[in-house]
Amino acid sequence: MSEAKTCEFKAEVRKVLRILTNSLYTNKEIFLRELVSNASDALDKVRFRQMKGETPASPDLPLEIRIKLDKDKKVLTIADTGLGMNAQELADNLGIIARSGSEEFLSQLAEESKGSTEEGEAKAADASQIIGRFGVGFYSVFMVAEKVEVISRPAFGGDGTAAKWESDGLGSYTVSPCADAEPVRGTKIVVYLKDDASEYAEKYRVDSVIKKHSAYVPFPIFVDDERVNTQPALWREPKSQVTEEQYNEFYKSFTYDSKEPQDHLHINVDMPVQFNALLYIPDSKQDVFVADREAWGLDLYSRRVLIQHENRDLMPNYLAFLKGVVDTEDLPLNISRETLQENRVLMKINQTIVKQVLGHLEKMAKDDPEKYKKFWNMHGSIFKFGYQDFPNRERIAALMRFNTSALENADDLASFDEYIARGLKDQKTVWYVSAPNREAARLNPHIDRFLRKGIEVFYLYEAVDEFVMSGIGKYKEWDFKSVETATDKDLEAFADKEGAEEKKAAPLSEEETRTFDDLLKKMKDILGAKVKDVVVSTRLSGTAACLANEEGVTSAMDKFMRVMTKDDTVPVKTLEVNKDHPLVRSLLRIFKADAGDKTLEAMVQSLFDEAQLMDGYMKDPQEVAARSAKLLEQAAAWYAEVRKI
Repeated sequence: MSEAKTCEFKAEVRKVLRILTNSLYTNKEIFLRELVSNASDALDKVRFRQMKGETPASPDLPLEIRIKLDKDKKVLTIADTGLGMNAQELADNLGIIARSGSEEFLSQLAEESKGSTEEGEAKAADASQIIGRFGVGFYSVFMVAEKVEVISRPAFGGDGTAAKWESDGLGSYTVSPCADAEPVRGTKIVVYLKDDASEYAEKYRVDSVIKKHSAYVPFPIFVDDERVNTQPALWREPKSQVTEEQYNEFYKSFTYDSKEPQDHLHINVDMPVQFNALLYIPDSKQDVFVADREAWGLDLYSRRVLIQHENRDLMPNYLAFLKGVVDTEDLPLNISRETLQENRVLMKINQTIVKQVLGHLEKMAKDDPEKYKKFWNMHGSIFKFGYQDFPNRERIAALMRFNTSALENADDLASFDEYIARGLKDQKTVWYVSAPNREAARLNPHIDRFLRKGIEVFYLYEAVDEFVMSGIGKYKEWDFKSVETATDKDLEAFADKEGAEEKKAAPLSEEETRTFDDLLKKMKDILGAKVKDVVVSTRLSGTAACLANEEGVTSAMDKFMRVMTKDDTVPVKTLEVNKDHPLVRSLLRIFKADAGDKTLEAMVQSLFDEAQLMDGYMKDPQEVAARSAKLLEQAAAWYAEVRKI
């Protein structure tokens, strides 16, 4: 080309350029990611052809990207020593924007911009979600530029001359010969910044954008002669060449966590999908699902360039405690969030990550139980949600840990396999009870007969635990049941363990039995609508009374369902009483002497209060406290009288 040639953009292209030139986009910094990515691609092509034995122009030039900033003139210049272009290639590659996707781009833009802000203003589209998907990646520069010059010199072929492409983004472009000495090889882009984009002539701003989006580009990036991307992409390195110190340092720089990670997992996969990943298990509890339900996920890269921060499609929510990156060459650099969610590549990566992580945890649990115990205490509350992963439910169940009645203290943990190994002969049920802590679980009246028979019971301390148990349902042919739903038939095959028999009260005579039946009716009359019925319990031994639900719903599950439906009423249950308990026998004596005794009524009410409190409810604490104080006053007076003090 011997002279300058000016060309008009097509009509639909001008529409796109007009939108970009007068952009209201958020996240305008994305333009720099696009320019760096283009430069990196150009350098990759030179390196590839060199590996094939071809020799580029100026072969001693290093493969690198250099950015120069002129704050006073508001100019940003980015240059690479890559493939470069001749005049015709400049016209072909930069002159026909979005040759197959301009209309689709405009349609997508309209969709992204629907709605308004809280202040009623038109909603600004996020440039990172639409730029580049339709061939407009380079043209994102017009979000911040009032004029752009592209000077390029081919690395291979041609006569060694340079050509210039320039445009103000308003509808036309010019391609002309260029006598500039720079670039010696590759492409130089000169961006004349708009007044409202002058921040991109500031070094700190450009540094931050590169570190955010392009920190792991495989070629050196210099900003005003200072290298910015000094951290290598460890996930792309062979595992044998990465030290433990490098893994830990990368984690700290990536997460800003001052502590070293508990563990890491370096994954390199070629089939069924190609990707590299570096995953970390933090050494501190994560607040996902609590403080910020959206703040989890893995950073997704394509060829070392960040596509999306905290992508939640790369792993299921029960692995949300993981931190790390996934890098694949099977995705385009620019892909919409909506397309990502439906992308088969991500689905396959997700499945592979799950398989790899579960295998890693299984090995940890087998080889280093103490290390796994630490992991469970840190992240078990999140990992438990894996009960919803049906295809992997058996493997996930095997990795779960809970405290049990057979262990010495609340810090000890047991697996389902360990529970099954300790099970009684002919036992085929995993029993559990929900409680806020170990002491509360031990004192739960429903657990009395299990302890008496030597049947181990899992203690569940977290709200999600009952959902876990009911969700798993069965493990290795063992059913999961709550002690609250146990029937006499469930336990009839198991005798009391030796030495567990307690001294029982003398059997009731026929007359006392009839009187006791009348006492039960009296108790029902006293409690009224507070209970469905009052019956003799077959489950209690060391407790005077308890509340039971014949519908098979546990107390913990019932409370959760009531919270979900905003129902603050107290459930009405059946009061079961232990006819051999000393307190109940004393009530029988009082009733036999005087069925209308006011103290009897107060004691029955107090007995119900105790049972309701053990069930986790306290509707009227003031009334309960007043009743308890009155009984204490009477008891103290009787005691003083008996002791003659």
